[in-house]
Amino acid sequence: GIIYFARHPFLYPLLRAQLLLCVLLSAFVLTNLFFWTYLPQVALLAIFHGRKLAFLNATFLVLGEAAAITALLFECFFADETLVDVFDATLINEGCSDLVATSRVVDPSAGDPVKQLGKPVTPAIYSPFSLRQIIEFIVFLPLNFIPVAGTPLFLIMTGLRAGPLHHYRYLHLLGLTKKERDIYLNRRKLRYTWFGFTALILQLVPVLSMLFLLTTATGSALWASKLEEERKSAKDLSDPAPAPTYQDDPT
Repeated sequence: GIIYFARHPFLYPLLRAQLLLCVLLSAFVLTNLFFWTYLPQVALLAIFHGRKLAFLNATFLVLGEAAAITALLFECFFADETLVDVFDATLINEGCSDLVATSRVVDPSAGDPVKQLGKPVTPAIYSPFSLRQIIEFIVFLPLNFIPVAGTPLFLIMTGLRAGPLHHYRYLHLLGLTKKERDIYLNRRKLRYTWFGFTALILQLVPVLSMLFLLTTATGSALWASKLEEERKSAKDLSDPAPAPTYQDDPT
């Protein structure tokens, strides 16, 4: 997603529109969390990890908290529409205009994929607000008390829930019911967990976390386009070609 975003300038206006807000919001949340909560968390973790590991694990813990808070604020109040545009424009560029057209107006004559995006005709949500995800984030926080393995385990468990949310838009475009979505996601649980884990790691990068939120949307759209190719290929194989009609040969 990062490389693709960098190589396709038509996506840049979507970043410029949110860049200053991204930097200011991320810096504000990160500064306050480190100022008010870092040392108390070091002191708490030192009981379980010892002094040296406590400083390192508390750093990852604060970065994770900052990423979660910033992403929540950004997605809920500022950028979900931008993430939808990034996702849809990438799909259009990868030849999936017909899929995007099920949810919004697409004008092929408008120029680059971003300019082709028209108004949504159905609800356009990249990743819905998830109270369950927030509760699980809080529940999983004590995993960080486990020496050495606790922080990686926390990131994996958080990624397990976060991964499927990055394809909420894709599954909406497919028109799947909740039961069908659950079946679809369960068949790919390991891949979604890895995707969510990787996305979470990128969001731990200070200040740039929101930039990586946009590139993650690009990556999830690229994955969706490949899944579409597989789905269409499987459908073509399952639909036999019509038998040729018999015609008399006049000769």
